[in-house]
Amino acid sequence: MRHAVAPSESVENNSIAVTGLLKICTHCERLNKKDLGIRIPRPLGNGPSRFIPEKEILQVSKVDSRTQSIFEDAFAALGRLDNISLLMSFHPQYLESFLRTQHYLLQMDGPLPLHYRHYIGIMAAARHQCSYLVNLHVNDFLQVGGDQKWLNGLNEAPKKLQQLGELNKILAHRPWLITKEHIERFLKAEEHSWSLAELIHAVVLLTHYHSLASFTFGCGIMPEINCDGGHTFRPPSLSQYCVCDIANGNSHANHHDDLLGNQEMCGEVEVLMKRMKQLQECRDDEEASQEEMATRFEREKTESMLVVTAEDEDSVPSRDISRHFEDTSYGYQDFSRRGEHVPTFRAQDYSWEDHGFSLVNRLYPDVGQMLDEKFQMAYNLTYNTMATHKDVDTSMLRRAIWNYIHCMFGIRYDDYDYGEINQLLDRSFKIYIKTMVCSPEKTTKRMYESFWRQFQHSEKVHVNLLLMEARMQAELLYALRAITRYMT
Repeated sequence: MRHAVAPSESVENNSIAVTGLLKICTHCERLNKKDLGIRIPRPLGNGPSRFIPEKEILQVSKVDSRTQSIFEDAFAALGRLDNISLLMSFHPQYLESFLRTQHYLLQMDGPLPLHYRHYIGIMAAARHQCSYLVNLHVNDFLQVGGDQKWLNGLNEAPKKLQQLGELNKILAHRPWLITKEHIERFLKAEEHSWSLAELIHAVVLLTHYHSLASFTFGCGIMPEINCDGGHTFRPPSLSQYCVCDIANGNSHANHHDDLLGNQEMCGEVEVLMKRMKQLQECRDDEEASQEEMATRFEREKTESMLVVTAEDEDSVPSRDISRHFEDTSYGYQDFSRRGEHVPTFRAQDYSWEDHGFSLVNRLYPDVGQMLDEKFQMAYNLTYNTMATHKDVDTSMLRRAIWNYIHCMFGIRYDDYDYGEINQLLDRSFKIYIKTMVCSPEKTTKRMYESFWRQFQHSEKVHVNLLLMEARMQAELLYALRAITRYMT
């Protein structure tokens, strides 16, 4: 049996064994003079994330027995423990649900063949220029017998997969535009037609990897040392520090949180907690009319269109990435600036709980249940803490984050007061949310650091899980509603 992990183990062992070759302290300089005739890779990053210090990310050797077991199962299934799992391990309950769902989608019995599944993952990740996920699935695609020619570009793939190109781009950037006519083209094509079960499988994979690209960029995830973009062979150029210091997390690069100074942010958490308390009291004292609730939703939806996602110009995807999808200029845009708007999708007319869940479970057994558990896990996950404060009910804040994302996609819950969003989510947080959800490839470390600066990194990772799952559910709702309309 092919053992895909041996090369990475070899690379890592070699790196550890000859770490001295890369050091510039006296001892290392002496070792450096020895010519062993081999090129030693050096990690480009300092840990699994560009945003979170390595020392704060749970390491395999330090985690509890439950997380250790989850890691072992993941390694047995995939032959690797990737940096996504390491970041999610801040929240082992969620990680377990995520890995179980992903394993089922990619490896267990289902409507689509294995190599199609990985190729769809490549297409979806490429839509957001997520080279990290693209490279992972290129390797997996080849390991399960995928045709190397398909990797030359989408035009080299079978016509059946090429048909997904249009659905891929609309789901990723403007899912409200999906209609039953799009669905009909898949199911009634004279050649290369799809079954309903195959289409459901493809839709779940596309939405899974669009949202996972958001999480990847939102956490600043770095490639592993044995992956493309994860290492270099060039010697380091550093002042005052030996590479052994950098490798052990002793550089100044990890101390930004300590050096920022919290004077201007003093009381951030207390202010937020006070607002939550006041909103709860207002809920108890008075209830807004349905007309007022609808007005507040439309106001928030319009304002969300005007939130600027990034300072930089649109980035142009590299050829390595763009060959996996069509229409590179198509993306999320500020529709209100062109006189357009996102139509309102009323959750009471079509919801995940009452409609989407049963449709997925009927056409792709067990997956509806797994997705539902994963959504619920992210939404309900709480440790009843906010920064250093304990015994805090965070349900109001979690609901505001989830509903704000759905609001950006035009989804309205009749029983929610959208006036709460502006009270709980400040502008820097909204910029981060919109960028990560709509244009994740533009997410920067500055954006990550600019919101909730008094909160723990584990709490920000939890936010990213909420954003990822809320985005996935929003995309799914539009696709599943279109499928339901086609069926009826």
